[in-house]
Amino acid sequence: MIKSMTAFARAEKVKGNLTTVIEIRSYNSRYLDISLRVSPGYLLLEDRIKGLISEKVARGRIEMNVKIREGSDDILVFNIDAPKAKAYREALIQLKDICNINTEISLDLLVSGGGIIMPAETEKDIDACWPAIKDCLAKAINDLDEMRMREGDFIAGDIAKRLEYIESCLVQIEGKSSDLLIHYQQRLKERIGSLTKGIAEIDPGRVAQEAAFLADRSDISEEIVRAKSHIKQFRNIADSKESSGRKLNFLLQELNREFNTMGSKTEKANLSHIIVDVKSELEKIREQVQNVE
Repeated sequence: MIKSMTAFARAEKVKGNLTTVIEIRSYNSRYLDISLRVSPGYLLLEDRIKGLISEKVARGRIEMNVKIREGSDDILVFNIDAPKAKAYREALIQLKDICNINTEISLDLLVSGGGIIMPAETEKDIDACWPAIKDCLAKAINDLDEMRMREGDFIAGDIAKRLEYIESCLVQIEGKSSDLLIHYQQRLKERIGSLTKGIAEIDPGRVAQEAAFLADRSDISEEIVRAKSHIKQFRNIADSKESSGRKLNFLLQELNREFNTMGSKTEKANLSHIIVDVKSELEKIREQVQNVE
């Protein structure tokens, strides 16, 4: 089964006084690369979250934002950084003296310094919170996976059409390459006749021998057989349940190699044009495979 590496999902769950909101995006990447942003106080959940992601995702960059809010009195607890407040007040007094300003230092001005009053970091009961957070995570990851599969179906459909076209080209290549011996015999006769102007007599046996040699060097039957095998294997891998992106990319390299060899061996213009079309289709498939998990 082909899955896309690009998708987005969002999930929100409320359980008791705990609200969990999760946004998750996935992008192309050669490996599994997970980037997490978790609400303060819940950083110990990172390993558990990454474990859940890796169960569903084999490859791609995952960016997840996990926001957790507790509707309790804990959020009303604040800490005051007294040393910072005193130091900031002294700095303001010095500034007043330097600028010769005679005004009162208000509480608003003092607090505006930032970092003086901050929410208190309270210890979280991670094990108690985990079941509710896990439910939200499971929904977000499942939704992401479903979107990756839907996108993968579109990719698979496009690739299937291009593979069918390449197979039809292989049939044409196989048919047009079956008369190589006759082709080279005729070409040799024409060249010898052009060079000798019909003065020298052409030895049919020698022409046949040279034509057979050239035809053997230009034989692409092995490449055709291997290309057919690669296409069959490509389909089998695409239909399997395992992550297939890397294997498909490797097979495309092998297919390109086979058609490059065909192009270098054959001198028939009509075959060369077909091979160029095939290589163009292979490049379009490669672009699609870059987005496959």
